[in-house]
Amino acid sequence: MEKIVIIPTYNEKDTITSIIQAVFNLQLNYHVLVIDDGSPDGTASIVKELIIQYPNQLFIEERGSKKGLGTAYIHGFKWCLLKGYEYIFEMDADFSHDPNDLERLYLACKNGPADLSIGSRYVKGGKTENWPLDRQLYSRGGALYTKLLTWMPIQDPTAGFVCYKRAVLAAINFDMISFVGYAFQIEMKFAAWKLGFKIKEVPITFRDRQAGVSKMSKGIIKEGVIGVISIQWQSMFKNYRSRLSSK
Repeated sequence: MEKIVIIPTYNEKDTITSIIQAVFNLQLNYHVLVIDDGSPDGTASIVKELIIQYPNQLFIEERGSKKGLGTAYIHGFKWCLLKGYEYIFEMDADFSHDPNDLERLYLACKNGPADLSIGSRYVKGGKTENWPLDRQLYSRGGALYTKLLTWMPIQDPTAGFVCYKRAVLAAINFDMISFVGYAFQIEMKFAAWKLGFKIKEVPITFRDRQAGVSKMSKGIIKEGVIGVISIQWQSMFKNYRSRLSSK
């Protein structure tokens, strides 16, 4: 039980089978945990049928209603820590993240100096494909804005394709992570950085989703803009780091 991929879902019936099979077809001993927020399209039922095919490799946690990406991941982090996993991944269900890149993120933490590795669009070798211009502008603008305000040495702070060493998640006080959408990814990376963990960005090709509907909204973007200011403001207080740590 070393590596597990957390996949949050809400109405992902068109891709969930394919993405799970793609991870297992790597044959590299990954487990998968799906966190489903009461998808009305039957995503959870599809996963439960697949569990029969992948016993003790595939798991599902159902939360009943849509509560936000951040809380889904935190639910998954706590579950994975309790089960003893050493490397815990975040990945989307829509193939915007290529499962073939999982091992590159893993090796950056396993063999390299990283405690946290990020599948990055904005380092040398990284890129996006089939993304509309407005999404590119929002994403690149958000990355630059975040870097300027937080001073984090990360080119793609909003990236959602991530590998954490167990020690990183065990050290973070999840009660201090307050955002659930766009800003959640920024806040988690900021927390890890402030606690002194080493972060490495691994170049990936990010592709627009193959099926389904984007979860991006004006509200999520607004949370990101306000969230970055809030994150940096809180960090200016002397007891921020002690409150951030779970220890």
